[in-house]
Amino acid sequence: MKTMRFHNKQQGAALVVGLILLVVISVLAISGMNTATTELAMARNDQNYENAFQAAETGLEQVLSLGSFNPAGMPDVTYIINTNDKVTAQIQPENPPTIVPDKAFSLGAGSGIVAYHFLATASAESRRAPGSTTDRDSTATHSQAFYIVGPTQNQIVPTTP
Repeated sequence: MKTMRFHNKQQGAALVVGLILLVVISVLAISGMNTATTELAMARNDQNYENAFQAAETGLEQVLSLGSFNPAGMPDVTYIINTNDKVTAQIQPENPPTIVPDKAFSLGAGSGIVAYHFLATASAESRRAPGSTTDRDSTATHSQAFYIVGPTQNQIVPTTP
């Protein structure tokens, strides 16, 4: 008779414990899936920024390789890298020409040699859906200052074809 009473007092406790464990495991699984989804989005965003970064570096290299260092400035140059990535680069005069110090070059000050200062800038954008704005778009702007030593403007003789 004692065995019967003990059997009657359980009344489905194993079912309740099993359901609680199932709920806990389900919550952990959903949390893990949300974390994985967030990490994938972060990786996509990081890859997109890296594309924009590299596009800006490429734009600087391309515009500098043109060799168009005009003290009056030059128009912007746009490079389409692929359907998602493009870069606009420019080289602009930064300051008026400065006299080259006599200790810097053997020609010395007063020889008609000046330093022309320029600023090369490349602005790149990487879009995941071209034509629309998404939260995965990224931009990067890189600049590089430099100068070129040359004759003063009044000593530059234009060449005729």
